[in-house]
Amino acid sequence: MKILVTGGAGFIGSNVAERMLADGHSVAVLDNLSTGSRENLIEGVAFHEADITDAEAIRRIFEAEQPEVVIHHAAQIDVRRSTRDPQFDARVNVIGSINLLEAAKESGMKKFIYASTGGAIYGEPDYVPADEKHPIQPISQYGISKHTVEHYLFLYGQNFNLPWTVLRYANIYGPRQTPHGEAGVVAIFAGLLLAGKQPMIFGKGNKTRDYCFVGDIVEGNVQALTKGEGEIINLGTGVPTTDQEVFDAVRDAVGASDIEPIYTEERVGEVRHIHLDASKAKATLGWEAKVNFREGVERSVGFYREYFRTHPQK
Repeated sequence: MKILVTGGAGFIGSNVAERMLADGHSVAVLDNLSTGSRENLIEGVAFHEADITDAEAIRRIFEAEQPEVVIHHAAQIDVRRSTRDPQFDARVNVIGSINLLEAAKESGMKKFIYASTGGAIYGEPDYVPADEKHPIQPISQYGISKHTVEHYLFLYGQNFNLPWTVLRYANIYGPRQTPHGEAGVVAIFAGLLLAGKQPMIFGKGNKTRDYCFVGDIVEGNVQALTKGEGEIINLGTGVPTTDQEVFDAVRDAVGASDIEPIYTEERVGEVRHIHLDASKAKATLGWEAKVNFREGVERSVGFYREYFRTHPQK
């Protein structure tokens, strides 16, 4: 198939693009390189440097590539920036997605796969693990903007026969995630600990998240190519992991037993406890997370040892 991966020079998108190419698909990447990197682009992938908020550029790329599948990862993903600049967050995540949907409309596409958020969309959950039927009650502008696009997908499916699948991700970590731009706590902790510095934990270390290794998320996208049409599906481990447990796992993998974290105030807009029920993913996609957290952290730290050797931190 001809597949267009938006955000395909970023952390998750580049891993997805690489796998799709390895599976024999024709792959094009659309990325504005604001947080993605040319280093993540895989040989054999057609690259278009463009912004999803540029409707005319999107139209030209669709005309050139004629994609059968769009896997949409390009987004503003920083919860803190979404609270500081909600207009920017909405422009990228909502208007940018509409531009893609307009380009895809009546194109005869086989599937539009949308990377949504399971970590921010449910807000402070009424129950855990949160399944797809949990009330939508985001406490950040980021969670609101990501959820809004799910409604647009339903509309375009109903009105224009555009097949779609929504994948609501847990907190994703793994190789190619960096502390810059597409920041994640495993990457941040690893970078600081490898430099002999103290990481900062926001709160007392007892907030919990559902951490899913990027390789497992890639497999979910592979399955969604042909399954889950018209479905909203959580992808996660179902295991709650505290901030303290993240720090301990990364510190052990780095071998920095003498370094302790700095505890500070919690941040506005961040959910305190969330992990996902992914039983629907198993039933619908035949998917389940396979990499446990400690193993995934070991793999990630192996990547960071090399990354920070060639990318000295400022």
